[in-house]
Amino acid sequence: MTNIPETGRSSRVQIRLVVIQVLVLSLLLTLGGRLWYLQIREGAAYAKEASGNHVQQVVQPAVRGSILDARGVALADNETRLVVSASRTDLLKMKDDGKEVLVKLAKVLGMTPKEVQEKVRLCDAETPQPCWNGSPYQPIPITDEATAKQALQIRERAEDFPGITAEPEAVRRYPSPGKANTAQVLGYLSPVTDDEIKKAQNTNSPYLRSDQVGRSGLERQYDKALRGKAGVTRYEVDNLGRVIGQAEADPAHPGDNLVTSIDSRVQRIAEYQLNEAMKEARKQHDRNTGTNYKADSGAVVVMEAKTGRVVAMASNPTYDPNAWVGGISAKDYARLTGKSSNYPLLNRAIQGQSAPGSIFKVIPTAAAVNAGYSFNGPYECSSSYSIGGQVFKNFESKGYGPISLGRALEVSCDTVFYRLSHEEWKRDGGTKPKKNANDWFYKTAHQFGLGKETGIDLPNEVTGRVPDRQWKLNYWKANKDAWCRTGKRDGSYAEKIAYENCLEGNRMRAGDSVNYSIGQGDTLVTPIQMATIYSAISNGGTLYNPSVGKAVISADGKTVTPIKPEAHGKLPMSQKTRSEISDALAGVATRGTAAWRFGGWPQDKIPMHAKTGTAEVYGKQTTSWFATYTKDYSIVMTISQGGTGSGASGPAVRNIYNALYGVSEDGAIDAKKALLPTPQKALPKVKTDGTISSPKVSKDPAKDQRAGKKDPNAPDPLQPATAAPPTPENRDTRRRRRRGSRRWPA
Repeated sequence: MTNIPETGRSSRVQIRLVVIQVLVLSLLLTLGGRLWYLQIREGAAYAKEASGNHVQQVVQPAVRGSILDARGVALADNETRLVVSASRTDLLKMKDDGKEVLVKLAKVLGMTPKEVQEKVRLCDAETPQPCWNGSPYQPIPITDEATAKQALQIRERAEDFPGITAEPEAVRRYPSPGKANTAQVLGYLSPVTDDEIKKAQNTNSPYLRSDQVGRSGLERQYDKALRGKAGVTRYEVDNLGRVIGQAEADPAHPGDNLVTSIDSRVQRIAEYQLNEAMKEARKQHDRNTGTNYKADSGAVVVMEAKTGRVVAMASNPTYDPNAWVGGISAKDYARLTGKSSNYPLLNRAIQGQSAPGSIFKVIPTAAAVNAGYSFNGPYECSSSYSIGGQVFKNFESKGYGPISLGRALEVSCDTVFYRLSHEEWKRDGGTKPKKNANDWFYKTAHQFGLGKETGIDLPNEVTGRVPDRQWKLNYWKANKDAWCRTGKRDGSYAEKIAYENCLEGNRMRAGDSVNYSIGQGDTLVTPIQMATIYSAISNGGTLYNPSVGKAVISADGKTVTPIKPEAHGKLPMSQKTRSEISDALAGVATRGTAAWRFGGWPQDKIPMHAKTGTAEVYGKQTTSWFATYTKDYSIVMTISQGGTGSGASGPAVRNIYNALYGVSEDGAIDAKKALLPTPQKALPKVKTDGTISSPKVSKDPAKDQRAGKKDPNAPDPLQPATAAPPTPENRDTRRRRRRGSRRWPA
């Protein structure tokens, strides 16, 4: 054994002690630094957070404001229902994630376990509806239709249903007064999401996890006013969760009421007449396809001509907005978003866009006058017009000889507009345009407000399209590669078009220009745009922003905030030209293409103005358009794949006017039967207790209409008019334009 000297052993012990001392000192310094950081540097923040752990919030949801029609009739309000909800947080604390509890709950509610489980699962990219797209930390409603017996079973056996509540709550309701659906205008609600809560944290209108927010229509547009402010009471609690005091309380403030310009009676008739017109169109034979018209969708707008306020707006197909209340079912969601139902969530009055056909002709008429052409002409209305080797025919290949622009509107002569647009196209340089080309026909369309939103107070309005030179260039750049890849000189029709577009799709060709002049080709408009234009012709030339909201009134009725009409421009024409166009449109209703639909109308007392339109769409049946106005209202209706303008839409529009003014088929006016002979001006009264003064609403407007008739042979404004026999003036019913290929010559 080796002996270690005492001096060596002593030095080793000393080194070890020094190392240990250094380690201990380092640990003490680290611990001290951490304590200083937590208690001194971040002490205030952690103290605040710690105190928050002992405060619990109880939220009292605000009552959402009602949406009222112009007379105070509720289009959307609230009702108290027994709501059964589940706390996802509590369920996930259980061993089986709450499956056993949900199975028991399903049995009590008369639902399947699958239905209940789908209600509480969270929505994501891979999870289809139904699912919960709100915050996972707030109670998730299972049903808002629980009976008192079911609620008592749940509450009396609380130990069997942990995490489940059954409470009376205010639930949104869409009552459809007098069967006025108004679905796409009203919109719907759904729970707020976590992302929305985060984004709104630093705004003047933050969300709470219990909030329901508007997702479309007026519910979305006026969500902030309608939603109100939820009440929050904060309680101090100890570590065991027992309340030891109240920290503070913010009272709930109910949402404001929105008064609209919608008249529920007129809305009901507009919806009914649109639907009846579509049903009638499906009975008519389309000679072009050899089948009946499909009439797969449509829209109608009734607008105050002097203000732009919307009195009625209907879109078809439609749906019941109550389907969203309390969470939508898988079946309903599939129906509302599926192709087979043709997307009823779309508001086709502001989101449906198609070629306008001849109702567009008021725009090239104004453009021609602005370009220096005389309104009185004369202009040759020949049976056809040729450009190079392409022949563009008038309807029925009928000619009227030399006529004015006014007469061209009355008889809807295409060849007059072909000639004018072709002449202007050549003046501007044709396919090689001048540097400062006038482009009157396109410029005027933009000045009429086309190609952009009207500014209506509804979300997701589309712009339509004015296919001018800049659009042609942009569209060509975006699609050139695809056209060049698929185009063939001797292929199918679509392949030939792709081939030509590949080569010169950036050029404004002569055929593009003449086709555009009669509202065909790449031109797209919406019903709300055309209603705005025809209202402006009626009111003297002011283009108003269409509006549905009329006033916001506080829940106690003490504060009234009017929503005043706003204009976004003037028609680009002199008063003389506007008057001449207006006279011509009156001629359309008395001796032109719409005369057969307004037989017996009291023209001397209520001057009617109209324009028919039948637009061709490649691969589809023709689109029916009917645009009209009086001194009070403009009404525009369109039916996709519905046939001709006066043939399909004409009777329905006439019936709406009959109801507005109380006009019978023989032209007699009965003021007692008139629903709205002049626009509603006064606002409904909201009392201090929150109740609203409004007239009684019939459950069946058709029954009221029939009961008030003295003449048993008088027409029912809720029934489609009987079609008059063809006459020399009803050419629109037989109208079929043959424009041939789009292989336009230069």
